[in-house]
Amino acid sequence: MDRALLLHAAGLRWRPRSGDRFTLRQPDLSGEVYTISDMMIEAHEFSTGTVLGFNGTTEWALDSVAQEDAVWLPGEDQLRELLGGTFRSLTRVEDGFEVEVELPGRGPRGFRADDAGDAYADALLALVTAAVDRV
Repeated sequence: MDRALLLHAAGLRWRPRSGDRFTLRQPDLSGEVYTISDMMIEAHEFSTGTVLGFNGTTEWALDSVAQEDAVWLPGEDQLRELLGGTFRSLTRVEDGFEVEVELPGRGPRGFRADDAGDAYADALLALVTAAVDRV
């Protein structure tokens, strides 16, 4: 969740869709992971913001939560998609994985982590930070 919080703080925006995983910023629900599903948890768009509505009996203690109270936990495929044309490769290395990206105006750069998802997240964090710094 640390990388997810860093990505959010850096400016990554989430538009909830079916299949997205998230957790809530509430200490008593720490560690619980929810998945948006058209049947169980739906994203409802309002002029005041997005609300994640819990349907059915699975999440009986929750009716809905504001999107800003949720932390998106993007998967590897979503992180790779967000890297877009900057993504060059994912390589298995001795101590985990390395993602190589081409950062605009900065050339190729590699990001290593124990698992591929964390390497993708670190690369995306660098990309988002570079984009925000240019603005």
